[in-house]
Amino acid sequence: MSQEFDGLVAIVTGGASGIGAAIAKRLHDGGAKVAALDLNPDAADPSLFAVAANVGDDASVRDAVAAVAGHFGRIDIVVNNAGIGAQGTIEDNNDDEWARVLNVNVIGIARVTRAALPYLRQSEAAAVVNTSSIAATAGLQARALYTASKGAVLSLTRAMAADHLREGIRVNCVNPGTADTPWVGRLLDSAVDPAAERAALNARQPHGRLVAPSEVADAVAYLASPRSGSTTGTSIAVDGGMQELRLRPAE
Repeated sequence: MSQEFDGLVAIVTGGASGIGAAIAKRLHDGGAKVAALDLNPDAADPSLFAVAANVGDDASVRDAVAAVAGHFGRIDIVVNNAGIGAQGTIEDNNDDEWARVLNVNVIGIARVTRAALPYLRQSEAAAVVNTSSIAATAGLQARALYTASKGAVLSLTRAMAADHLREGIRVNCVNPGTADTPWVGRLLDSAVDPAAERAALNARQPHGRLVAPSEVADAVAYLASPRSGSTTGTSIAVDGGMQELRLRPAE
């Protein structure tokens, strides 16, 4: 595999499992030194520099970013992947739950990137990649709070890109469809009919299956790569066509 990330240091939040773990592996395989910031750092791949971090807490974030910079001496790439889910319509989540989800999914991105900015400004290959969602671009039933948070991530990405472009920092995001992750697996297990629910999720995406975390990781690697110097303020949908395609029913 091409070593396009040689000499670069990357932070991946939520890097110990699911999509985050796949992103961390992809960047590491590409030559980066990778720090996985996670609530459960012990679950991270042993090849990574794992740091305990709660993106919902500013002191925790600052301590974790300082630990990465102290260990590697630099930070070039930040992947804001950590997030939490929420189900229901606007009637189903109270104010405390709205605050909890927005605190992690949106303000968490600001916290981590803010703490890393002094190091990113010193890099000649600075890149930030945020994880948004198909929920930001397609109306999904019973996902009001989650959708609001991911729509904010998409808009925040554009604003960050505008603010930091002239500092040499590119900011982009990925919009995954429903991915085959442990979190989705737990949701399926809690369904009345897990097999039927999985079939419905597969059918909802035009290519007929869940998205593989490695597919999201490859999109993140493109956006984070120094080779993508003219790509900023954009999003890449990794959703099996769900955002843009309208297929006729299969015959």
